[in-house]
Amino acid sequence: MNTIRSVCVYCGSSPGRDEAYIKAGHLLGRSLAKSGLRLVYGGGTKGIMGAVAEGALKAGGKVTGIIPRFLINREATESALDKLDELLITDNMHERKHRMFEKSDAFVALPGGIGTVEEIVEIMTWAQLGHHRKPIVFANIKGFWDPMLVLIEHMSDEGFIHTAHRVKPLVVNDPEAIVAAIMVAGSSVDAPTEGVQAVIDKM
Repeated sequence: MNTIRSVCVYCGSSPGRDEAYIKAGHLLGRSLAKSGLRLVYGGGTKGIMGAVAEGALKAGGKVTGIIPRFLINREATESALDKLDELLITDNMHERKHRMFEKSDAFVALPGGIGTVEEIVEIMTWAQLGHHRKPIVFANIKGFWDPMLVLIEHMSDEGFIHTAHRVKPLVVNDPEAIVAAIMVAGSSVDAPTEGVQAVIDKM
Protein backbone atom coordinates (compact mmCIF):
# COMPACT_ATOMS: atom_id res chain seq x y z
CA MET A 1 0.00 0.00 0.00
CA ASN A 2 1.35 3.41 -0.91
CA THR A 3 1.70 5.71 2.08
CA ILE A 4 2.64 8.89 0.18
CA ARG A 5 0.12 11.69 0.53
CA SER A 6 2.34 14.74 1.03
CA VAL A 7 5.86 15.67 -0.01
CA CYS A 8 8.19 18.13 1.68
CA VAL A 9 10.40 20.15 -0.66
CA TYR A 10 13.54 21.87 0.64
CA CYS A 11 15.03 24.48 -1.67
CA GLY A 12 16.54 27.94 -1.93
CA SER A 13 14.65 31.15 -1.26
CA SER A 14 16.84 32.62 -4.02
CA PRO A 15 16.56 31.72 -7.72
CA GLY A 16 20.19 30.72 -8.17
CA ARG A 17 22.23 31.55 -11.25
CA ASP A 18 20.81 28.97 -13.64
CA GLU A 19 17.24 29.33 -14.85
CA ALA A 20 17.00 25.53 -14.83
CA TYR A 21 16.59 25.64 -11.04
CA ILE A 22 13.47 27.81 -11.16
CA LYS A 23 12.06 25.73 -14.00
CA ALA A 24 12.65 22.56 -11.97
CA GLY A 25 10.76 24.08 -9.07
CA HIS A 26 7.75 24.86 -11.27
CA LEU A 27 7.80 21.39 -12.82
CA LEU A 28 8.03 19.62 -9.47
CA GLY A 29 5.22 21.67 -7.98
CA ARG A 30 3.00 20.95 -10.97
CA SER A 31 3.88 17.27 -10.91
CA LEU A 32 2.94 16.99 -7.22
CA ALA A 33 -0.39 18.69 -7.86
CA LYS A 34 -1.26 16.51 -10.84
CA SER A 35 -0.50 13.43 -8.76
CA GLY A 36 -2.82 14.57 -5.98
CA LEU A 37 0.02 15.06 -3.50
CA ARG A 38 0.13 17.95 -1.06
CA LEU A 39 3.23 20.17 -1.17
CA VAL A 40 4.76 20.93 2.21
CA TYR A 41 7.48 23.56 2.09
CA GLY A 42 9.12 26.42 3.94
CA GLY A 43 6.49 29.02 3.07
CA GLY A 44 8.72 31.34 1.08
CA THR A 45 7.24 33.04 -1.97
CA LYS A 46 10.53 34.02 -3.59
CA GLY A 47 13.22 32.13 -5.47
CA ILE A 48 12.89 28.38 -6.00
CA MET A 49 10.56 28.17 -3.00
CA GLY A 50 8.12 30.47 -4.72
CA ALA A 51 8.45 28.55 -7.98
CA VAL A 52 7.52 25.22 -6.39
CA ALA A 53 4.48 26.72 -4.65
CA GLU A 54 3.38 28.56 -7.78
CA GLY A 55 3.72 25.43 -9.89
CA ALA A 56 1.55 23.46 -7.47
CA LEU A 57 -1.09 26.17 -7.00
CA LYS A 58 -1.47 26.88 -10.72
CA ALA A 59 -2.09 23.16 -11.29
CA GLY A 60 -4.77 23.12 -8.59
CA GLY A 61 -2.67 21.48 -5.91
CA LYS A 62 -2.81 21.79 -2.14
CA VAL A 63 0.06 23.67 -0.50
CA THR A 64 1.11 23.89 3.13
CA GLY A 65 3.63 26.61 3.94
CA ILE A 66 5.47 26.48 7.26
CA ILE A 67 7.48 29.58 8.08
CA PRO A 68 8.94 31.15 11.24
CA ARG A 69 7.44 34.52 12.09
CA PHE A 70 10.79 36.33 11.77
CA LEU A 71 11.25 35.15 8.16
CA ILE A 72 7.89 36.24 6.78
CA ASN A 73 9.10 39.57 5.42
CA ARG A 74 12.46 38.19 4.35
CA GLU A 75 11.41 35.10 2.39
CA ALA A 76 7.82 35.93 1.52
CA THR A 77 5.19 38.58 1.01
CA GLU A 78 1.98 38.50 3.00
CA SER A 79 -0.18 38.91 -0.11
CA ALA A 80 1.45 35.89 -1.74
CA LEU A 81 1.09 33.85 1.45
CA ASP A 82 -2.67 34.42 1.29
CA LYS A 83 -2.77 32.17 -1.78
CA LEU A 84 -1.68 29.10 0.19
CA ASP A 85 -4.52 26.93 1.40
CA GLU A 86 -2.67 26.22 4.64
CA LEU A 87 -0.13 28.47 6.38
CA LEU A 88 1.53 27.57 9.66
CA ILE A 89 3.61 30.23 11.41
CA THR A 90 6.13 28.92 13.92
CA ASP A 91 8.11 30.64 16.65
CA ASN A 92 11.50 29.38 15.45
CA MET A 93 13.39 27.25 12.92
CA HIS A 94 13.43 24.20 15.19
CA GLU A 95 9.64 24.10 15.38
CA ARG A 96 9.39 24.69 11.64
CA LYS A 97 11.54 21.65 10.86
CA HIS A 98 9.57 19.39 13.18
CA ARG A 99 6.24 20.47 11.72
CA MET A 100 7.56 19.88 8.20
CA PHE A 101 8.67 16.39 9.20
CA GLU A 102 5.36 15.54 10.86
CA LYS A 103 3.28 16.66 7.88
CA SER A 104 5.36 14.94 5.18
CA ASP A 105 5.60 11.41 3.85
CA ALA A 106 8.69 12.04 1.68
CA PHE A 107 11.40 14.66 1.25
CA VAL A 108 12.98 16.29 -1.79
CA ALA A 109 16.01 18.59 -1.91
CA LEU A 110 16.05 20.92 -4.89
CA PRO A 111 19.06 23.25 -5.32
CA GLY A 112 19.58 25.59 -2.39
CA GLY A 113 22.09 26.93 0.10
CA ILE A 114 23.28 26.10 3.59
CA GLY A 115 19.75 25.97 4.99
CA THR A 116 18.68 23.43 2.38
CA VAL A 117 21.73 21.29 3.08
CA GLU A 118 21.10 21.45 6.82
CA GLU A 119 17.46 20.39 6.41
CA ILE A 120 18.04 17.39 4.15
CA VAL A 121 21.05 16.23 6.17
CA GLU A 122 18.97 16.29 9.35
CA ILE A 123 16.32 14.14 7.67
CA MET A 124 19.06 11.74 6.58
CA THR A 125 20.43 11.70 10.12
CA TRP A 126 17.03 10.75 11.52
CA ALA A 127 16.81 7.97 8.93
CA GLN A 128 20.26 6.72 9.91
CA LEU A 129 19.11 6.59 13.53
CA GLY A 130 16.07 4.57 12.53
CA HIS A 131 13.48 7.23 13.34
CA HIS A 132 11.76 7.03 9.96
CA ARG A 133 11.68 5.23 6.62
CA LYS A 134 10.29 8.07 4.52
CA PRO A 135 11.77 8.39 1.00
CA ILE A 136 14.49 11.02 0.55
CA VAL A 137 15.31 12.47 -2.87
CA PHE A 138 18.13 14.65 -4.16
CA ALA A 139 16.76 16.49 -7.19
CA ASN A 140 20.10 16.61 -8.95
CA ILE A 141 19.29 19.39 -11.42
CA LYS A 142 22.24 19.80 -13.83
CA GLY A 143 24.44 17.92 -11.36
CA PHE A 144 23.89 20.45 -8.57
CA TRP A 145 24.18 17.84 -5.79
CA ASP A 146 27.15 15.94 -7.28
CA PRO A 147 29.66 17.35 -4.73
CA MET A 148 27.31 16.43 -1.88
CA LEU A 149 26.83 12.91 -3.17
CA VAL A 150 30.58 12.47 -3.54
CA LEU A 151 31.04 13.63 0.06
CA ILE A 152 28.43 11.16 1.35
CA GLU A 153 30.14 8.33 -0.53
CA HIS A 154 33.52 9.46 0.85
CA MET A 155 32.20 9.48 4.43
CA SER A 156 30.84 5.98 3.93
CA ASP A 157 34.11 4.73 2.40
CA GLU A 158 36.04 6.18 5.33
CA GLY A 159 33.88 4.35 7.85
CA PHE A 160 31.82 7.22 9.22
CA ILE A 161 28.39 6.05 8.05
CA HIS A 162 27.92 2.78 9.89
CA THR A 163 24.27 2.29 8.98
CA ALA A 164 24.48 3.24 5.33
CA HIS A 165 21.69 0.77 4.52
CA ARG A 166 19.31 3.16 6.28
CA VAL A 167 20.53 6.20 4.36
CA LYS A 168 19.80 5.57 0.70
CA PRO A 169 18.61 8.80 -0.83
CA LEU A 170 17.23 8.58 -4.33
CA VAL A 171 19.05 10.68 -6.91
CA VAL A 172 16.79 11.94 -9.70
CA ASN A 173 18.01 14.28 -12.43
CA ASP A 174 14.68 14.99 -14.12
CA PRO A 175 12.25 17.00 -11.96
CA GLU A 176 9.30 15.44 -13.76
CA ALA A 177 10.50 11.94 -12.72
CA ILE A 178 10.68 12.73 -8.99
CA VAL A 179 7.07 11.92 -8.09
CA ALA A 180 7.20 8.54 -9.81
CA ALA A 181 10.41 7.67 -7.95
CA ILE A 182 8.83 8.67 -4.62
CA MET A 183 5.69 6.63 -5.26
CA VAL A 184 7.71 3.53 -6.10
CA ALA A 185 9.83 3.97 -2.98
CA GLY A 186 6.75 4.61 -0.85
CA SER A 187 5.06 1.44 -2.01
CA SER A 188 8.10 -0.66 -1.12
CA VAL A 189 8.57 0.56 2.44
CA ASP A 190 8.10 -2.46 4.69
CA ALA A 191 8.08 -0.58 7.98
CA PRO A 192 6.05 2.32 9.37
CA THR A 193 7.17 5.61 7.88
CA GLU A 194 6.27 7.61 10.95
CA GLY A 195 8.96 8.58 13.42
CA VAL A 196 8.88 7.56 17.04
CA GLN A 197 7.35 10.63 18.66
CA ALA A 198 9.05 10.16 22.04
CA VAL A 199 12.42 10.08 20.30
CA ILE A 200 11.64 12.98 17.98
CA ASP A 201 10.65 15.16 20.92
CA LYS A 202 14.13 14.71 22.39
CA MET A 203 15.94 15.73 19.20
